Amino acid sequence: MSGADGGSFAEELALAIEVADRCDKVTLAGFGSASLRIDHKADRSEVTEADRGAERAALELLRSNRPDHAVLGEEFGTDGPADSPWRWIIDPIDGTSGFARGIPIWATLIALEHADDGLAVAVVSAPALGRRWWATRGGGAFTSAFTSDGSARACQVSTIDTLAEAQVSLAVNQGWHDLGAGLRLEEWALGARRSRNVGDFWQHCLVAEGAIDVAVDAVGLAIYDVAAPRLIVEEAGGMFTDHTGAPSHAGPTAVSSNGTLHREVLNVISG
Repeated sequence: MSGADGGSFAEELALAIEVADRCDKVTLAGFGSASLRIDHKADRSEVTEADRGAERAALELLRSNRPDHAVLGEEFGTDGPADSPWRWIIDPIDGTSGFARGIPIWATLIALEHADDGLAVAVVSAPALGRRWWATRGGGAFTSAFTSDGSARACQVSTIDTLAEAQVSLAVNQGWHDLGAGLRLEEWALGARRSRNVGDFWQHCLVAEGAIDVAVDAVGLAIYDVAAPRLIVEEAGGMFTDHTGAPSHAGPTAVSSNGTLHREVLNVISG
């Protein structure tokens, strides 16, 4: 299996892209709207009517086309047959806090996972940025960024192998300090050629593109925050683990890299 069409997962990738198209229509209509309703969850994180509307659109399409598949969404939880080996993982808006404030760094994240074989398909769609990324297991990762007609461009991680030449994205929050690694990470990042905090999905997609060499996400992530970015990074030749070094998209942590610098940042985290 190879190529931008997803090989043997081509039909599932096509469906994921159709889900992304529908979600984009909902989210773009709400972005920047003065009438957008913003609520807060129990953890004080924002949720908007666009989050719920996009997830409803995704559920409607998946129920119609894959009634034998389960769905896990951020806003409405689980749906579909609980015994299905296939599960779609949906984050209707990753970066809702920025979305609600008019910051264009947000995306719909879509992944398809098999209970035994792992992640199979991933799509990350960031319509306000005019960018989209996708991947299939064994078929590579691709983006429409920097292509005038929206055609596919293969993603490939960088070959930078020293921190002094690296661009790193570091999202240190209280969770990292609670783990005892916050100050170590901040000091480590000072040794990079450039340190920044891109945040959320985009930092991992930039690792996949080779634009950023290491991305350390904030502590407190859920499976729907990182499932799609994980497959895209891995299919671009990179590494994606939790803070212990285990390949995972279960959260609550996520570290992605070009591979050559991964052990170094994990050593910093472990102290």
